Amino acid sequence: MAERLQALTRWLHEAGGLGDFEIDQVSGDASFRRYFRVRHAEGTCIAMDAPPDKEDSHPFVHVAALFGELGLNVPRVLLADLSQGFLLLTDLGDRLYLSELNADTVDRLYGDALDALATLQACGPGADTLPPYDAPLLREEMERFREWYLTRHLGLNLEAHQHAVLDTAFELLTASALEQPRVCVHRDYHSRNLLVAEDNPGILDFQDAVHGPVTYDLVSLLRDCYIAWPTERVYEWALGYHERAVQSGILADEDAERFLRWFDLMGIQRHLKATGIFARLNIRDAKPAYLNDVPRTLGYVLEVSARYPELAEFKALLGDLVGPRLSVANA
Repeated sequence: MAERLQALTRWLHEAGGLGDFEIDQVSGDASFRRYFRVRHAEGTCIAMDAPPDKEDSHPFVHVAALFGELGLNVPRVLLADLSQGFLLLTDLGDRLYLSELNADTVDRLYGDALDALATLQACGPGADTLPPYDAPLLREEMERFREWYLTRHLGLNLEAHQHAVLDTAFELLTASALEQPRVCVHRDYHSRNLLVAEDNPGILDFQDAVHGPVTYDLVSLLRDCYIAWPTERVYEWALGYHERAVQSGILADEDAERFLRWFDLMGIQRHLKATGIFARLNIRDAKPAYLNDVPRTLGYVLEVSARYPELAEFKALLGDLVGPRLSVANA
């Protein structure tokens, strides 16, 4: 890590044209990327260190340009050396939605985030530009839950009938995702990737954007792994966005009931994926803090699954396997 920081500092001195500066790490994320705030005579900017043997920064540069063209408030790439994995970006600040959201601010902040999401879905890049969020990817994401959380983290040795219940649920969730209208999907649109900014919101961590289901980013925001809201409010926000999507042409269908089913099932898919990732971050990357968010994340899965009879076996299995652990964690 020290060698990477030395190389980044040397690159900034040689190529940045910043003059004298100070550099401090401001965050790492769930990948191998690290971010540093660079203070210089003209202000601040953000340096990103993404080791090229572990992270491909080409998608970040590509998607940043695409989203910037839409007028979305994303970091602008000032300088890039992709061979070394270094980027210099404009600084959007450090006021994460997660630390700013409360009962008094949530409607305003979510309103801004939903405005930006509508722009992304109505005007964003399509299938000719972005990778598809297809069945193999959706399934691979859910398999992280089976492999990393159930098998590796909990140490479970699932029986054949338990595997079959998971397989059936995964197929149902995949089919629901694939029947939805396709839009540009940020793929990680939540309170740790949105910033309270002058041009609100600032949008981060968009490099994994794909062309996929219309409800994916919506449920990422409204059923956030890091902060929870009353179910009734979540559905009010979701239905409000559905109405806006129909009016703006994102959706041609006014079937709100079907939209909420898509929303619910998409959330289960995402939260299974996220739980697997949280376990992998702990086991593979020695980042245990994300395990604190598992009870909330799997709590969504159990709550929503209970509303759908076709997921009754899945909900019962999940309750048997992880329910007692969640009860202890929430005690």
